Formats: sequence, structure tokens, C-alpha cells
Amino acid sequence: MQNDNKLFEDLSKVATAAMGTIAGASRELSGVARERMKDFVGASDISRDEFDAVKAMAATARAEVETLKAEITALKAQISESAKKPRKSGGADA
Repeated sequence: MQNDNKLFEDLSKVATAAMGTIAGASRELSGVARERMKDFVGASDISRDEFDAVKAMAATARAEVETLKAEITALKAQISESAKKPRKSGGADA
């Protein structure tokens, strides 16, 4: 019986050590990833003025898309209304 307890105790120690190692590796990996991301973001050659210009262009494009969506909706409504109206038959074709 004593040998079984010793075996479980040893397995518990190994598992605890492995968990500690895994936790440490996780923290290390997280730190490395964070540093790489900082380097990547910090190394970009985009100035604040360029970023603001692109941001303004995106806002303008977004507004234009919304205008075009509204125009398409209006055109669809016109087409739908004209399809509902009965056509007058001209005497020449009949």
C-alpha cells in the first residue's frame, strides 16, 4: 500500500511541475507576442496625418455608399410601382 501512495505522490509532483512549466511557457509566449506586436505597430511608417487622411476618405466613402443605397431603394420602389400599374394598350399593336 505504501508503494501505491508513493507512486501517486510522485505522479502528483510531476503533474504539478508540468503545470508550472506550462504556465510559465504561456506567460513567456504571451510576453513575446505582445513585444512582437508592439514592434510591428511601432515600426509602421504611417504618420498620424496619413492615418487621419485615410480615415477621412473611409468616412466619405461610407457616406457615399449610404447615399447610393438610398438611391437604389428609391429606384426599386419606382420599378415596383410601375410594374403594378396596368399598361394601357395602344390601338396600333392590337
